[in-house]
Amino acid sequence: MSSQLMILVISLSVLGMITILAYMFLAVSKKIKAKYQESFERTASANLADMFLFVDSSQLYMMNMVALAVTPFLLYLLTTSVILTILGCAAVIATPNLVFKMLRERRLKQFEEQLSDALVMLSGSMRAGASFAIALESVVQSTYPPLSQEFELLLRQIRMGVDFDTALMNIVQRVPVKDFQLAVAAIRISREVGGNLGEILDSLSETIREKQTMEGKIRSLTAQGKVQGYVMTALPLILMGVLFFIEPEGMKPLVSSLVGFATLGLVSIMLMLGYFFISRITNIDV
Repeated sequence: MSSQLMILVISLSVLGMITILAYMFLAVSKKIKAKYQESFERTASANLADMFLFVDSSQLYMMNMVALAVTPFLLYLLTTSVILTILGCAAVIATPNLVFKMLRERRLKQFEEQLSDALVMLSGSMRAGASFAIALESVVQSTYPPLSQEFELLLRQIRMGVDFDTALMNIVQRVPVKDFQLAVAAIRISREVGGNLGEILDSLSETIREKQTMEGKIRSLTAQGKVQGYVMTALPLILMGVLFFIEPEGMKPLVSSLVGFATLGLVSIMLMLGYFFISRITNIDV
């Protein structure tokens, strides 16, 4: 009887410990989820607002959570590898920031391509006798995003009483494009020491246009090398994925043994080094 009582006490104790640990795990998980959601939505809202993309960040968070739930399941189903499943989760978590960075870089590139024509329009309006604010408004009405959005923000700041130089520097911080920094520097110097701002902007616009033409020629000449870099990096990964479907048993040691993980790590390092060197060779700064 005493032994049965002892077993009952031990069983209840173990059950109680399991319950407490489960409660603690759920509580900690809830806090981590809340912090991750807050951080994700705050970062998403800030990045999207900077690009004038007004999307509900909570919907993006839900999409990210769905991907975070589905991706590990599919990875484990295909590879039965815990490490690859964890790496997949890390990739899903990192993807939103990479997407925001890619969108921002594309936006800056579009702004840079529009800048030359915008400076010509700004110069033409000022030559016709318009003030800088009126000329800027004319550019806003005649151009397309993202340049029109950024210039409209500059115009609003000036109308709200923000110091002119401060408003210019605020836009420079939002749009860190070298050509635009040169244009802002020319405008500020012209206001301080005088001079024909229209001629300065025309000259700067012509310089930017020639630079963009040269960059286009360089991109054409280096396009083949860049494609080779992409193919060289992607082909082994695609081949490995095909072999996983064709011969899963033969490829299984690659994701289930220490030697296999070491091989994957070495291959990944070599692929990244190869892509890095090809990118350095084909990336010519004008």
